[in-house]
Amino acid sequence: MAHCSRRDFLKTGLAASALAGAGSLSLTAAGAKATDWVTLGKSDVKVTRLAFGTGTFSGRVQRDLGQDQFTRLVRYAYDNGIRFFETAESYDEMHRMLGVALKGIPRDSYRLMSKVTTRKGVDPQQKIDELRKLANTEYFDVMLLHWQHVASWPTDSLRWQDGIQEAQSRKAVIARGASVHGLPALRQVPETKWLEIAMIRMNHKGVAMDAMDYNTSGLGNVSEVVTRVKQAREGGMGVISMKLVGEGRFTQREDRQAAMKFAFKHAGVNSVTVGYKNTAEIDEAIANLNLALA
Repeated sequence: MAHCSRRDFLKTGLAASALAGAGSLSLTAAGAKATDWVTLGKSDVKVTRLAFGTGTFSGRVQRDLGQDQFTRLVRYAYDNGIRFFETAESYDEMHRMLGVALKGIPRDSYRLMSKVTTRKGVDPQQKIDELRKLANTEYFDVMLLHWQHVASWPTDSLRWQDGIQEAQSRKAVIARGASVHGLPALRQVPETKWLEIAMIRMNHKGVAMDAMDYNTSGLGNVSEVVTRVKQAREGGMGVISMKLVGEGRFTQREDRQAAMKFAFKHAGVNSVTVGYKNTAEIDEAIANLNLALA
């Protein structure tokens, strides 16, 4: 993969045709399944539509399972077709626990995504290598800038952008992107050409979604979030959505089903990540997404 400096990525305004063209995004094919492999935009990285998240309440739910029970849960997901696993530096022990859980499984049979915290005074290459070692992997299929929550993040994170691209040049990372929170940060996504993949909060009710205040306790602006997702897709980005169960607040299965359908059929995301604490939740998520895609 060729290494290109961020200076080669020119910022452009949002094309006036983006909204009009959003409706031209290809619809999900009939017979599609939760465990199908899909390509994340122009990144050429293929993942399963449904991912295994390890960040429920910053990973506390998964950590509290203990290694043995967590390993059984990961293996159950894998055996049932979920081959996309995601974690983050800020989830404490989850890189190590995930590495243990996946040990012995052929590396080319699953995809692994991590997210780095863009701190000052930290060397990006050292941090990425540290996370690779913890996760017992030679490479991450996707590496995201985690929790970008201000409008200036594309400039603020330039050092980390360059660091991830350097990791790409040495094959420690395959594809790059960012996880965003709040409308000011989200609005930068479609025009940030460095991005290959965006991780965006999504559900039909706006629970734990993006508003002007990234940390609001109220509802997010569902309409604008969907608009930005469609603009990103039109620009060739892959989109992964999170908060599909409203950060655990959707207690009715009807809402969990509706959120899946909304993400794929209305917003047009590529993949969704859900955190699990037992096999029944995995079974339900697969069934809900299959129903949404039908």
